[in-house]
Amino acid sequence: MFRYHEITVPGHYLPLELVDKLIGSSLFDEYVVYESAAQWLFAGNAFAQVIVDRSGVHTTLGGETTLRAWRSTPMRQVAEALADLPLDGWNAYGWAAFEFGHALTGRLDLVGDQPLLQVIVPRTEIRRTASGVVIRAVDEEVLDQVRHLISAPVPARPRTPSPVDVRSDGAEEYKQRVAAAVRDINAGLLRRMILSRSVPIHFPVDLPATYAVGRSRNTPERSFLLRLAGLQAAGFSPETVVEVDSAGTVSTQPLIGTRTPGNSPALESDPREVFEYASSVKLAVDELLTICEPASVHVTEFMTVKNRGSVQHLGGRVSGRLSRGQTAWDTFAVLFPAVAASGIPKARAYERISALEDGPRDLYAGAVFTASQAGTIDAALVLRAIYQRDGRTWLRAGAGIVGDSTPDREFEETCEKLASVAPYIVAR
Repeated sequence: MFRYHEITVPGHYLPLELVDKLIGSSLFDEYVVYESAAQWLFAGNAFAQVIVDRSGVHTTLGGETTLRAWRSTPMRQVAEALADLPLDGWNAYGWAAFEFGHALTGRLDLVGDQPLLQVIVPRTEIRRTASGVVIRAVDEEVLDQVRHLISAPVPARPRTPSPVDVRSDGAEEYKQRVAAAVRDINAGLLRRMILSRSVPIHFPVDLPATYAVGRSRNTPERSFLLRLAGLQAAGFSPETVVEVDSAGTVSTQPLIGTRTPGNSPALESDPREVFEYASSVKLAVDELLTICEPASVHVTEFMTVKNRGSVQHLGGRVSGRLSRGQTAWDTFAVLFPAVAASGIPKARAYERISALEDGPRDLYAGAVFTASQAGTIDAALVLRAIYQRDGRTWLRAGAGIVGDSTPDREFEETCEKLASVAPYIVAR
């Protein structure tokens, strides 16, 4: 059985400066940075890794990989794999692609051979608090290395953004796809769907610097920066998919509607936005009722205007208490992907998204999350982000399509959302 060694380094450390030191060092080949409320977490290098794809659940530990064949409850298989690890007190960090939602509903025909979910339990974990930095490491010698690293001065790096034009790529094609989605909705195939478009970036990007600049200009519910197994991403999440604490309290944050600040009519007085919001809150309630004690499910916040970077949304929160036998991983399986990034009903929305969009979404509209051996989970919805994989770098944003949507307005909404990231891209 392995264990973590731990030290606390007192002092006041600026979060973005701390992140810069950690990822700029030679200590960590892979990492996840996750900002939650006032807490900043860093996970470096994998002690163990779990990857889900259409063939099953692959667990790698000590250089050896085992495969659990695909079952209808892959999140429980992930939980089983983590529970078997010879390490006490672990926390896990990972991401789930939007297409993992297809798999959760049994639609493996809608996914390719790409990873759908990846989780690491780190060898080193660093938590920044108000009073200092807590360092945990499987390898004891790393404690001193990290302590010296975070205490050393860091030279200022120039971070001059190179804004990306989000209007010139694929505008007419996207508008045509919006028109097709409207026809589907008016034909009764579904009630609402989110249709997205990608914007390629044609120059090398410094992702950590982009994260630092973008985070200073945004007001996210969560933020993240990761480099895992060929995937890199940085983002400023407007909402969480699910939060579960150690007492079994569950909550989710429906966030619907989009306005640039100062535009009229106000979100809360726009009938279309209010209808979309109420429908999404109802779906969140219905989903929580499947895993929570029925009497515990209630709306704890309703139709509050949330400022998120370049735009505003209508937000709220639905909460409940887990039923006996249900776990945090079960809540993820029920609530993922977020209704704000898929549609109503979800299963039909998956089909139409796959048919109408320009390729797999991958991490867009998926989740970046942390989980613990104590039974907690905190999953951020991946929107307002930049992505890198296989030599490509891109942005992606979508708009909520209903029966009276117009292609020009929905295209404009994607531009408004992309404005949370596109002006802050830093070239490498």
